[in-house]
Amino acid sequence: MIELTRVEEFAVITLNRPDALNALSFSLIRDLGRAFDEVATSDARALIVIGAGAKAFCAGADIKELTGRSLVAQKEGAKLGQAMFARLDALPMPSVAVINGYAFGGGLELALACTFRLASRNAKVGLPEVKLGLIPGYGGTQRLPRLIGEARALEMILTGRTVDADEAHRIGLVNRLIDADPLAAGIAFAREFSRYSLPVLGFARSAVTRALDVALSEGLKIEADLSTLAYQTRDAIEGMDAFIDKRKPVFRDA
Repeated sequence: MIELTRVEEFAVITLNRPDALNALSFSLIRDLGRAFDEVATSDARALIVIGAGAKAFCAGADIKELTGRSLVAQKEGAKLGQAMFARLDALPMPSVAVINGYAFGGGLELALACTFRLASRNAKVGLPEVKLGLIPGYGGTQRLPRLIGEARALEMILTGRTVDADEAHRIGLVNRLIDADPLAAGIAFAREFSRYSLPVLGFARSAVTRALDVALSEGLKIEADLSTLAYQTRDAIEGMDAFIDKRKPVFRDA
């Protein structure tokens, strides 16, 4: 099951199937989509995604649901996972996946759709679908190379090997390693950006992510357009005035 809670200004989604290592059934994926929609219309300043229990963030798809399906059902399953994770990717506020323990297959793909990833020292991540005669279907073949580069992504996907926390951090798959409680660590990390203007954070995220899909010259045009939009916000005026006045700015998301 999915639990959507609130801790101060942060929304928290918990995958709560610890007996199944928080595996992603199709029902749970749909519940995730509904939770993302609810977060999108809330006043939360960030989303934290965690897994219940000490063993796993999410061990991947519920394999029992994947057998004996028609081609149409297989395609619909992939499109469902991709669509739900796209909602996460498109949230108006940044998201943080806190990987505690295993994050395999769809579980890692869920984390890849978040803006940031933190990992506990015992984290183990991978896309092992090739070991089942499959390939990732919820965005892993697209998001992983954008994050760690084509060569490393191909190695992970074609070998299906498990990557430990230290290597994940070294290759840029996760932003930071953590020693604290997963939720506390996620909130502490989110506080580093949650005090800033959400519209401006959105402009910055858009500029960076769109840079991966266009030539440098086109990316610079995108940056100029979004930078100009940022200047039009009242938060930009407040930020510059506060700098001149030598005080902390008070942003209003406007």
